[in-house]
Amino acid sequence: MAKVKTTYVCRECGYEATKWNGRCPSCGEWNTLEETESVVSSASRAKKPAEVRDITGSIYSIGDVDANVHEVRYDTGLSELDRVLGGGLVKGSLVLLGGEPGIGKSTLLLQICEHLGDDHTILYVSGEESARQIKMRADRLGVKNENLYLLAQTDCEAICSAVVKEKPEIVIIDSIQTMSISGLSSTQGSITQVRECTNMFMHTAKSEEIPMFIVGHVNKDGNIAGPKVMEHIVDTVLFFEGQRNLPYRILRAVKNRFGSTNEIGVFEMSGGGLCEVENPSAMMLEGRPVGVSGCCVACVMEGSRPIMAEVQALVTKSGFSVPRRTATGIDYNRLYIIIAVLEKRLGFYFGGLDAYINIIGGMRIDEPACDLTVAMALWSSLTDKPIPQDVIALGEIGLGGELRSVPFASQRIKEAQRMGFSKIILPRSSLKGVDLNDYEIKVVGVSGIRQAFNSI
Repeated sequence: MAKVKTTYVCRECGYEATKWNGRCPSCGEWNTLEETESVVSSASRAKKPAEVRDITGSIYSIGDVDANVHEVRYDTGLSELDRVLGGGLVKGSLVLLGGEPGIGKSTLLLQICEHLGDDHTILYVSGEESARQIKMRADRLGVKNENLYLLAQTDCEAICSAVVKEKPEIVIIDSIQTMSISGLSSTQGSITQVRECTNMFMHTAKSEEIPMFIVGHVNKDGNIAGPKVMEHIVDTVLFFEGQRNLPYRILRAVKNRFGSTNEIGVFEMSGGGLCEVENPSAMMLEGRPVGVSGCCVACVMEGSRPIMAEVQALVTKSGFSVPRRTATGIDYNRLYIIIAVLEKRLGFYFGGLDAYINIIGGMRIDEPACDLTVAMALWSSLTDKPIPQDVIALGEIGLGGELRSVPFASQRIKEAQRMGFSKIILPRSSLKGVDLNDYEIKVVGVSGIRQAFNSI
């Protein structure tokens, strides 16, 4: 006899609880726990070991498994996407592509069909658009490959059955929020439907060794179950980041079983679709102001790629009893620490002044190596002294005002030299093992913030 088990799942983070709470214990969001029901068969629980299917024939020695990289990875035709995937699309993998609606997820997947269709058959399953609408969008993007097949369907079981029967080499599901299993009473987009549909697609991809892309929308209102519910099921989680009023998009790997999670891909949205940005540093530094105080350049490591980022600061007299602190693109608490060090160790007064920090181009800086860049921009705006255009500064700031070493110093120096900078300021401890004769750029090693300011 079947038994119904009731649980409560957070639609924001996927946390499961046995009873309802007003606030999720995991992510802290309010009113996000939703009731879900699962049927547990008593017959399945009472099975004896002798009744279980024998699977010993599926056990292999690890040396007998062929995992040649050149045979199991597909080239997508976009080097930025291949970089984030870890070298290409792995055969039999399940890739989740998440992001806000309208950010460019469907556009990216439809674009790669033109290249992948030269050597592979592709099944594009859409639950949001009809076949005619997909064809119109494909014509706009210049996708005309005959190996691309379209299916407008939302029944997950029927889709998996068609995949097993037709055996396409690549499958795209757009989107998981529109898929449903008829045996479940919950509506499309609910946590139960999203999780169970993803599980069914996962079993199909692994058993047939067919790579699958799954599109997952993220809604700020939380009414639609987000990709957080599926992250533990899929092999790779990719997130599209960007602002709708800006043309640039950043593709970031949050989880990747077949590659690094530190790599990013940079794209530019145009009328003909997404275009690769092969030189992100030049893109980020485009339109820099000349002779304006409060601007400094940092070199951020995104995986194995160094990328330039412009940091702008504005320090002005406050009109409130408590001055404002605003940070866009960096950790808000890190800004407070840097300001406190500048006040305590160097004597700069920020108590009655508003401080604003902004990273140009929608970039987000998470590594502490850019502390000195933020401090230089704040100091430049406070003293109204512009930092020369050809100077770049890097270093982690300690609470004593000292500068700690930063990793990948050689790669950062090479990128600064390639972009035409003539001086780079680094912590002295980062220069161990670095031959300065190999570079034409002037490398200045400092041990504290005051020395960095005096070297300008």
